[in-house]
Amino acid sequence: MLDIVIWVGAALSLAGLAGVIWCILKVMKARRAGLTDEQLRAVLARVLPINLGALFVSVLGLMMVVAGAILS
Repeated sequence: MLDIVIWVGAALSLAGLAGVIWCILKVMKARRAGLTDEQLRAVLARVLPINLGALFVSVLGLMMVVAGAILS
């Protein structure tokens, strides 16, 4: 039963990591596009909530992995 918690936590961590990588690539693409300061701020404003959500999902997944490992 706790193996499921560990694997689900690992999947959540990987999904969060994928979200963070996507945010990094999105911002790098916007910086290379030569946008104005206001346009770059708008891109960052759209990416920031996704980045925070991805970090939260990743931390939640890591907590599940640790809890499953300790309890098993």
